[in-house]
Amino acid sequence: MATHTSTGLASRTNVQKASMVVGAVFLLVGVLGFVPGITGNYNQLGFAGHHSEAMLLGLFQVSALHNIVHLLFGAAGLALARTAAGARSFLLYGGIIYLVLFVYGLVIPMESEGNFVPLNGFDNVLHLLLGVGMVALALVLTRGHAKARA
Repeated sequence: MATHTSTGLASRTNVQKASMVVGAVFLLVGVLGFVPGITGNYNQLGFAGHHSEAMLLGLFQVSALHNIVHLLFGAAGLALARTAAGARSFLLYGGIIYLVLFVYGLVIPMESEGNFVPLNGFDNVLHLLLGVGMVALALVLTRGHAKARA
């Protein structure tokens, strides 16, 4: 059993720590999507849709909406990390959302109005990896822990 410290970090379960890390990364990515230089073609950052030509790290097509979704997702990860059950839910259901987004990215043509986030091939691969990774973290880190499922 973890011990309490002045920071409280040691008292958190591994699934809570994972949720905090994943949430923090999403917050960072959301912020970086609004930083010129880190986001190439920043002057072409659209609010939504496949017409946005902004590229985070030169690879991932982003829009203001896409960045806002990352910020909200990150905030949810941090907020839900307060409890083991919340952290597990964030990782499990967030991972499922990313797997659905991966499939969506495969079936929606990149130049269609349905590509409102926007998504490109690099985004699709990343969404697959995020989905699998988040679901795996939720399941592996709560295996045998009845409290995390309550």
